[in-house]
Amino acid sequence: MSNCTTVTEFLLLGFSDVQELQILHFVIFLVIYLAALVGNFLIIMVVALDNHLQTPMYFFLMNLSILDLGSISVTIPKFMANYILNTRSISYAGCVAQVFLFVFFTEADFAFLTVMAYDRYVAICKPLHYETVMNRRACVQMAASAWISGILYSVLHTGNTFALTFCGGNMVDQFFCEISQLLKLACSDSYLSEVGVIAFNSCLTLSCFVLIILSYVQVFTTVLRIPSEQGRHKAISTCLPHLIVVSLFVCTGIFAYLKPTSSSTSGLDLMVAVLYSVVPPMMNPIIYSMRNKEIKDALKKLTGKCVDFTGIQKCLW
Repeated sequence: MSNCTTVTEFLLLGFSDVQELQILHFVIFLVIYLAALVGNFLIIMVVALDNHLQTPMYFFLMNLSILDLGSISVTIPKFMANYILNTRSISYAGCVAQVFLFVFFTEADFAFLTVMAYDRYVAICKPLHYETVMNRRACVQMAASAWISGILYSVLHTGNTFALTFCGGNMVDQFFCEISQLLKLACSDSYLSEVGVIAFNSCLTLSCFVLIILSYVQVFTTVLRIPSEQGRHKAISTCLPHLIVVSLFVCTGIFAYLKPTSSSTSGLDLMVAVLYSVVPPMMNPIIYSMRNKEIKDALKKLTGKCVDFTGIQKCLW
């Protein structure tokens, strides 16, 4: 402890030190970021402006798009700016802000995925009571709970992480400030803190995951009772994208955060981090909405264009 120096900045890990590869990585991440921005902005705009999309499902989808925009904007712009400026540094305050915002957006995102699973349960299992159960007040309360839970969760984890003293250097083996990598730099005994983080993550993730599983057990039980094959296919098709996103989110999150930090390698951590922090915000608009007829119709009205299988042609309003 006597040799401890105060950390004023951290150094983030890049994907490569080769200039040509850095340019390639910059272009790839720029394309991904722009795709995420355009996709999520379009979802927010069409849901906000189209009266036909003023339903609970699209209200939650709009909130999810807002969170996805925030999540990917916390990490990618700083990463690209460092490449342009030929630096890897991030200030201590910037790292604190990045940890807080990323954890907040990620946790709130998973909370909304849980709420959306409940919405599908009510819509399929209790269709006659859907409007009563999922009324405007209930939707606002569930959305507010998801946002507040994200804030509380983020405050707890950010405070727990930066209450530690960092004496193990300032090189973060990740392209953004990640809690599991910051714990490696703590010169104080971070074992109890790490166990606490893992235990809290496990409890919260497991609780949400159990709620999602219970919702879909009821959903699939109800779907199997539908006599029409077309009706079963339609019901399953509305749930499948959500299940894909949840599975990707949970599996990568468990692998990234619930494994012992000492067993990880930098290359593997980088790939997993890209998978859970960059891919979902880009893919969610496509998975949830671009195959949805109502969203397609709203996009046509918004852009004045229509898309068919023979090509792209302009449509007049």
